[in-house]
Amino acid sequence: MYIEKTMHDTVINNNNGINPEENVSNCNEIGEKNTNENIIIKESLRDRIYFAAKDGFSLTLLIILKDLDQSLAYKLLNQKFVEEDGQTFTPLVIAAKNGRYKVVRMLLKNYPNIDLEAECAVNFDGHIVHGVGALWAAAGSGHLTIVKLLIHHGADVNHQTQTDSTPLRAACFEGRLDVVEYLVAHGADLNIANAFNNSCLMIASFKGHTSVVEFLLKNGALVNERALCQATALHYASEMGHYDICRILLEYGAIQMKNEYGMSPVIYAAEKTRESVVELFCTWNELLTKKEKIDALELIGASFANDKDNYNITKAYKYMLLGMELRYSDSENIIRKPFSTPIPAYDNWIECQTIAELQAIEFNHNSLHMEALTIRERILGNDCPEIAHPIIFRGAVFADNGRFDRCEALWMHALKLRQNIQISVQRDLLRFAQVFSQMIQLGEMIRFDTVHCFFFKILSVLECCITEIESNRARLEKPSRKDDVVFIFEENELNTTTALYLLTIITKCLKARTVIINSDDLTRLYRLMIKINKLNLKLKDGQTLLHLAVNGVTPVDDFHTNEVCRFPCVDTVKMLLKCGAKVNVFDLSRNTPLHTLVSTLQTVRYAEEELILTVEEIVKLFYEHGMHFDAVNSDGLVAGRISGISTTNTDTFYLPIVAIENNFLLWRLTFLGNIECLIRGLELKETTLKCLASRCIAQHKIQYQGTIPKDLESFVQLHSASKL
Repeated sequence: MYIEKTMHDTVINNNNGINPEENVSNCNEIGEKNTNENIIIKESLRDRIYFAAKDGFSLTLLIILKDLDQSLAYKLLNQKFVEEDGQTFTPLVIAAKNGRYKVVRMLLKNYPNIDLEAECAVNFDGHIVHGVGALWAAAGSGHLTIVKLLIHHGADVNHQTQTDSTPLRAACFEGRLDVVEYLVAHGADLNIANAFNNSCLMIASFKGHTSVVEFLLKNGALVNERALCQATALHYASEMGHYDICRILLEYGAIQMKNEYGMSPVIYAAEKTRESVVELFCTWNELLTKKEKIDALELIGASFANDKDNYNITKAYKYMLLGMELRYSDSENIIRKPFSTPIPAYDNWIECQTIAELQAIEFNHNSLHMEALTIRERILGNDCPEIAHPIIFRGAVFADNGRFDRCEALWMHALKLRQNIQISVQRDLLRFAQVFSQMIQLGEMIRFDTVHCFFFKILSVLECCITEIESNRARLEKPSRKDDVVFIFEENELNTTTALYLLTIITKCLKARTVIINSDDLTRLYRLMIKINKLNLKLKDGQTLLHLAVNGVTPVDDFHTNEVCRFPCVDTVKMLLKCGAKVNVFDLSRNTPLHTLVSTLQTVRYAEEELILTVEEIVKLFYEHGMHFDAVNSDGLVAGRISGISTTNTDTFYLPIVAIENNFLLWRLTFLGNIECLIRGLELKETTLKCLASRCIAQHKIQYQGTIPKDLESFVQLHSASKL
């Protein structure tokens, strides 16, 4: 017994009266504290080193590094600093990019084992390029002295980024001939292409760097190399209208080859109204056949007639006439236009077949415009992505002049052309929502219906919107190499809000007596609505269409649309619910549509009386469709307790009760605070024993999964949240 006590006393004395377990715990805490302090110190050092390199303070940087252990210095020099915009840099890469010659020289001299090939993420011309090394950064920024320094110290002259871009390509992009010459002289391979098989010659041709193009060709660049899209350097130079570069490329043997859309360089130039380039190609000895010259002349004329930036009706007629005259230049071998089916969007226009027919419409601009659109579609074909822009421009001109029927026909044609070749139509869909809203504002629905059914056209656009959303979803599930998943996701969000605008516009039509609606149109509408509800459209924050329809801060486009689409909107809610929208649905914060409604009331643009009536009707709709008024969000709040409407003393309000059918009681509200009373009253009215039991389970955090029937678990979840 004494021995045991002695041993116990010894333990206590050895630990100075501290419990051994506490002592271990304290040691761990001290160790963790020291570790955290070391991390903070290292991060502070890293930041000081990075910003000294970034700002060119070579002496300051040297002093900081000299005080450090060699291994720690190298570790910090090779560590990447993350900028707020997502760019990453090592001190060497940021110094090379910013042209800090003294910093680069000091680092290479004093730290010869620094990682010259460290790969960073750098913003270049508005795009984040991954895998950028110091040499690429210096070459792309045009710092020749730093390029020389890095190569002298062994930097890989052909180091490629994640998209296979080389320092030489970066220099070609910027047109730095001095850097290009030095890189090539020191072993840069000028025929290395990037991930899209786009060569240095192609990018220099596209950017218009004539001296660089000439240098590359003299040193063996492949003039007829093709990118993945089958375009050559001549395509890129033609597209941008670089006459001198096109001439140089032709001198080095460039030929007319077609890209993946069947467009040759001369067709590219004609479509972009590059007048001098088209004339160069047409006059270059034996470059084009007679048929190719005719197509080029007619296409450039047709493009001048409907180009937003280069509209010139005089030149349009001039070149279309030159093309027609060339068709008839040999009376024994007249090259006649092929017959094509008239297109309704172009007023069923049939192309002029003779010089006389074309001369007859010289001063009829509308006829020239339709002639031009028809020519473009014949030459470019339906699969060309460039075909839609002039159609949209011509439609916009019609809209500005109040010819909404013509505008709609042209825009719908352009939309379908784009959808058929899987080009984004997000802007096209929004454009329709804007013009439909404008028509409603101006009362143009009546005049529109004398030509086409206004309601029918809105349904057609809604159908296209649904098709686009479904297509994007399929691409998100199985993206191809060309698909930008983030971009597609964002587009689908925008298309979801556009679908909401269209639904709201449709509700305006349903209430308007001037719009002709037949039973077939209504059936089509309800089928589309059911399809939309089955798609279960949501934004990234989890809001469904029903959430958006009652949300006072739902984003609304400010070009005409915001005057027609205002939220909360009773009619949109009514239509969604009628066609199967779920009322007990949550966003990512577990807010039901009712939570969303009451939390955004103070931002709504309605007059107070109108707001009261709107909220009354929406709440009634929710009630009729089985909403649980006691459902809680992630903060454990029911809708009646949302801070946006909650009042401290609702008893002071006068609340006359109005009896309505089905024993549904509503209060005629006069202040926002009364809305809380309305919702709380319904909450109390609809609370069942089942609801109370669910609340009890949630409040006491009782484990219920696997204990109660599966069909009850979702019901309990309505009444529980993690923050209860």
